[in-house]
Amino acid sequence: MKSMTGFGRGEATGPGGRCTAELSSVNRKQADIELRMPRDWQPLEPGLRQLLAGALSRGRLQASFTFESDLPASASLHVDHALAQAYAAALAQLSASLGSPLALSPESLLRAPGVFTLSDRAAPSPESLQPLAHAALAAALAAWDQARLREGAHLHADLTARLATLQQLLHHIALDAPLVAPLHRAALLRRLHDADLPLPLDDERLIKEIALFADRCDLSEEISRLQGHLAEFARLMDTPQPSGRPLDFLTQEMHRELNTMGAKANHAPIQHLVVAGKTEVERLREQVQNIE
Repeated sequence: MKSMTGFGRGEATGPGGRCTAELSSVNRKQADIELRMPRDWQPLEPGLRQLLAGALSRGRLQASFTFESDLPASASLHVDHALAQAYAAALAQLSASLGSPLALSPESLLRAPGVFTLSDRAAPSPESLQPLAHAALAAALAAWDQARLREGAHLHADLTARLATLQQLLHHIALDAPLVAPLHRAALLRRLHDADLPLPLDDERLIKEIALFADRCDLSEEISRLQGHLAEFARLMDTPQPSGRPLDFLTQEMHRELNTMGAKANHAPIQHLVVAGKTEVERLREQVQNIE
């Protein structure tokens, strides 16, 4: 079992520098990937996104990449002499046409576009950095996966305890369920007696009323289905495949069965057990939202 929440960081060093990948994920019903990387790394995005997409079935995953070059910082100055001479010649012609001397100062040449240019060192191409980026991502994915497994282990322990509580509540409901019809029969006879309307125990109307009530308050089907849901929930918790969606569906079905029990059982102790069970199912549902 894996949580959707996790963090992982990976680094890879190679010719030219060091690449760092960081992954962080949170809960989300669908898979959503956000990728951040240097602007000139766009050619690498499809391959990186494909690797990320294969790592999760649902959840919001943020991935960021940075690159630090280990090449010595250097820059070269280039002077375009021909362009400077063209500026000087143009200025001389302008001076002659105006009949006024115009001086060509160093400041003018520094401001003239294209005369002085600085060129940085040649940066590695994105394609040459692909193995480095993939290696950093693989390390980050491994750390991220381990973090999700650790969080998943905590979720598994919590869900196991809540399932045990639900099993106990269901056990008590199953014990009380057969008592509902006899209790109704005794209450009905008592009301008839208090109203001075005694009926013989073999009266057809009395037998029919008790039989109808017993049929309406029979919880055997709901108990059986809820037991099946609990068993399936426990099985899915231990499967290696992502189980968040089917577990979420099962909590809805558990809640439905408990609702039906509460509506059918006109019996206060069972209704109290149902309320406690619905509270535990709601806690299960909240925790399931964290499972991939």
